[in-house]
Amino acid sequence: MTTYSAPKRTVGRLKRPFGNLHYEVSGSGPALLFAHGLGGNHLSWWQQVAHFAPHYTCVTFAHRGFTPSDTMAGGPDPADYAGDLAALIDHLKFAEVRLVGQSMGGWTMLEYAISCPARVKALVLSSTSGTLDRRQCDPSGGTRYDEWLKGAEAKLKDGAANGIHPAMGARAAERSPMLHLLYRSIDEMAGTLDKEKLRAALRRTASRVTTELSAFRVPTFLIAGGEDVVFPAFLASSIAATLPCGESTLIADSGHSPYFEQADTFNQLVEAFLARQR
Repeated sequence: MTTYSAPKRTVGRLKRPFGNLHYEVSGSGPALLFAHGLGGNHLSWWQQVAHFAPHYTCVTFAHRGFTPSDTMAGGPDPADYAGDLAALIDHLKFAEVRLVGQSMGGWTMLEYAISCPARVKALVLSSTSGTLDRRQCDPSGGTRYDEWLKGAEAKLKDGAANGIHPAMGARAAERSPMLHLLYRSIDEMAGTLDKEKLRAALRRTASRVTTELSAFRVPTFLIAGGEDVVFPAFLASSIAATLPCGESTLIADSGHSPYFEQADTFNQLVEAFLARQR
């Protein structure tokens, strides 16, 4: 009888100018790194690490300012995220990497891929346009985006009144109350971090336009949730169409966190995308 053996796992702390960056490494094989969103930390990727660790070296980390990485007076600046990722990749001595970024994590992963394209075999952007200006990405010139934003703000207000975390949304919370509770619990680990201030910094640093990526040849896969009230799902296909090596897909029955809400579907899509880049 074969006995199950869990993938090897190590926990580390990387010294950075702000303090210590917490990271975890699980499994073996090609390097696959995950960057969490505003409502998460390294634990957000529990369903992805368990799935991919048998075939990939999975690396998760908590962005600067997010527990259990060191907190920061005044909070983090997202412009520093890609530098932390670069230092972590160098520290772990990865010659090439595959990157997955969720929402805020898209700032980290896209900026690293732009600065070091030769080292990035594949890039997955989940519910995010990263540092691209969202309104500029709207082929209608912003009209469709403005209409979406108005409706999304109303849904967010209704959700907040009912204790619904925006990164999942009402329908996901109703379908999976246990996942919704877990998501909220992970989010609360950030403690006193001023997320409204950080959200404003994210908006400020999302200033790129798609024409800047006309020569960006990193294979890029955008995944969107059809029920998302944080990121306009229609932008995923619009952005992918402007990239030399872009593609996109929609998970219709998911909110802002398809990796968390619809993990099996998300994992299969990412696995197939990574296989196409070998």
